[in-house]
Amino acid sequence: MNQLNIIIPDRLIGQRIDSALAIMLPDYSRSKITAWVKAGSAFINGKSFKPKDKVLGGEIVVLEIKKEKTNDWVGEDIPIDVIYEDEDIIIVNKPVGLVTHPGAGNWTGTLANALLYFDSSLVKLDRAGIVHRLDKNTSGLMVVARSELAQKNLVEQLQEHQIDREYSAIVYGHMISGGTVEAPIGRDPKDRIKQAVAEEGEGKEATTHYRVIERFAHHTHIKAILETGRTHQIRVHMSHIGHPLLADPMYGGKTRFPKKADEVLKDALKGFKRQALHSKKLTLIHPITREKMSWKAPLPQDMRDILDVLEKYDPV
Repeated sequence: MNQLNIIIPDRLIGQRIDSALAIMLPDYSRSKITAWVKAGSAFINGKSFKPKDKVLGGEIVVLEIKKEKTNDWVGEDIPIDVIYEDEDIIIVNKPVGLVTHPGAGNWTGTLANALLYFDSSLVKLDRAGIVHRLDKNTSGLMVVARSELAQKNLVEQLQEHQIDREYSAIVYGHMISGGTVEAPIGRDPKDRIKQAVAEEGEGKEATTHYRVIERFAHHTHIKAILETGRTHQIRVHMSHIGHPLLADPMYGGKTRFPKKADEVLKDALKGFKRQALHSKKLTLIHPITREKMSWKAPLPQDMRDILDVLEKYDPV
């Protein structure tokens, strides 16, 4: 157990104690500090207090920090493509078919299990250091934190839209130009598993920028840049504007074949079994060194193969 003694200065008089402690302890998130206070691990004059209590000035807060496992996830020997690592972060190129972390129906065999095998110290961090996720059938780059300070900083960068995430996607339809989709996203009222564009005043703000990379007669290869990071955001937004992702059964329906399509094209479209979406570029400020860093991951083979077929059998 690690015990900290924090003197709260007079300049924070009137603030909530959990907020003041978060200012005094920048290595820890406010939510974690609040959880410790609620759990009775923080004391003033030997007595516990509530997170919402106000600072009077000059209090000495005794905080008992227990380094414990944050979950019951276990490491598993699952190969992962680590393209960069240092003492503070890990950059992973996630393959198609790998769930990000354990949950209903997928308690093992996830990226989190693989990370815990790769670095057992991640067991002390929330979600094994994972700060954002990719859908099971979306491939590409993710950042993982190796310390509480790095995780806190990366989460803040995500919340403040300071992490740039660029995706490659193949969508149905011939796009003339790029654009921006600004439409709030919330749970689909008709299907709780899905997300949907919400009514005005509801849902969470969501913005997706997209640019054309290559046009085909009935499909388009695009670059999508997230300004926000809502669940299924690109999939929902592209479907909303009438250009759902190729092979996305949740938001695109059944496979669509162009009229008089060649059998080679039909077979390739039928054989593509996941939404055509890949996180290809990740740019962030290193949480400790403050250096701007960027990584790229090449398109996976399945997307390269389907693009080759579209160039030959669905030309403009």
